[in-house]
Formats: sequence, structure tokens, C-alpha cells
Amino acid sequence: MADIIARVVSQKGTCAAGHKAGDEFVIGQVTPHGLCAWAHYTLFPFAQVLQFGGVFPWEADPDRAMVACPDPGNPVVFELRRGYRVVSSE
Repeated sequence: MADIIARVVSQKGTCAAGHKAGDEFVIGQVTPHGLCAWAHYTLFPFAQVLQFGGVFPWEADPDRAMVACPDPGNPVVFELRRGYRVVSSE
């Protein structure tokens, strides 16, 4: 199974959650500490696709997706990146 890392690549205006470029979060089944819940709701479907091996045909890199938060007045753009981990069989 893949770990999905969400990294803020840009932020314009005033983010109510205080996100700024360079912030990183591991996306899983619960909202990561410090990540805006609205951003998590938006990122989660994309993260699930990447986590289970899917790709987005509009992305040049099959291990990545660019996703913007739903606040059009203060957009935060996240890069989701798939990374792999070894899962123990024990």
C-alpha cells in the first residue's frame, strides 16, 4: 500500500487554517492533525486513487496529483505524491 504525502505548493490570500507553502501531511483515513478538514475532504478522493494504484490521465507523473482546496478566494494548492512502503506480513 502506498503512503500519500500532501505538500502545500502554493497559497494565495489568507488561509483560515494557516497553511503555507512547504507544509506536509500524510493522508490516511482520518484528517491529519493540523490539516483543514475542508482541504482533507477535497484531497481524500484523489489520495485514495493514488493509494490504490490509480492514475490521473491529465498528470504527466503517474505518482502525483495537483489539487486545490475549495476556497476560491484564498486558494491553497496541494501536490499529492505516492510513495511506497513495505507492509509487514506479520
